[in-house]
Amino acid sequence: MARIVVPEAEELLDREIPVLDKGFVRLVDYLGGDQRIVQAARVSYGSGTKSFRQDRGLIHYLLRNDHTSPFEQVILTFHCKMPVFVARQWVRHRTARLNEISGRYSVMKDEFYVPEADQLRYQSTDNKQARSDETLPSDVATAILEEFRADQSELYDHYTGMIDKGLAREVARANLPLSLYTEWYWQIDLHNLFRFLHLRMDAHAQYEIRVYAEAMAACAKAVSPMAYEAFEEHILGSVRFSRAELAGVAAMLDQKPHGLDGRSAAVFEQKLAKMRSLVPVEEPEEPELPSG
Repeated sequence: MARIVVPEAEELLDREIPVLDKGFVRLVDYLGGDQRIVQAARVSYGSGTKSFRQDRGLIHYLLRNDHTSPFEQVILTFHCKMPVFVARQWVRHRTARLNEISGRYSVMKDEFYVPEADQLRYQSTDNKQARSDETLPSDVATAILEEFRADQSELYDHYTGMIDKGLAREVARANLPLSLYTEWYWQIDLHNLFRFLHLRMDAHAQYEIRVYAEAMAACAKAVSPMAYEAFEEHILGSVRFSRAELAGVAAMLDQKPHGLDGRSAAVFEQKLAKMRSLVPVEEPEEPELPSG
């Protein structure tokens, strides 16, 4: 069977998508696309056996009903450059294969992440792991950014000085900060990439990893546009309710209060707001399902 070639993906190959101040995402290679998904679902090795509308309908059906294995047939390989603290969040997704630059073998580059001033915000009062929407005063932000740069420069000077004195690189690197940039090759199938994007493109995800997810989403959309459309429709644009929240929806349909309170009420109302903001799209026709 011939390799599937997707023109939109070919245009993206080896192009750096800039992220943050010094980072990037680069699509290195891909295997398969929408055609591979429908071939796997139909266990067919022919091409052009179904119409575009039928293929689109099948892909939507598969994703809507959690038939995920055909999406695992599509593989994307990325070359990414990100701050170490972003990499440590990223690597929690254990469904990929990666190879990261090693500070044991290489002298790390003098490249550190410095946030934009509008990303310097107060700690959130209702979310222990996030920043609020309120930015710091400009004079405070300027002083903090100066401290960022001064600390990074001093620590890197100490790092290179230790190496110049003969200290092993694997020990000298221990004093480098989390803002240091690292690089890796990261390979993942489309099903697990969608899981990554669902979490990391969420508005509650940390900004610094969300922008990487958005860049990778552009690559996924180029490789498998119909699958990405289905992902937007059935996962990214969907709202999931708990049992208590469904009871609240039922109560509201009966013109009664939803009955939730505290944090549960706040989360429920956020979901309702998202639901009201969703714009319906044309549903694909039901597919001709694979036999067997």
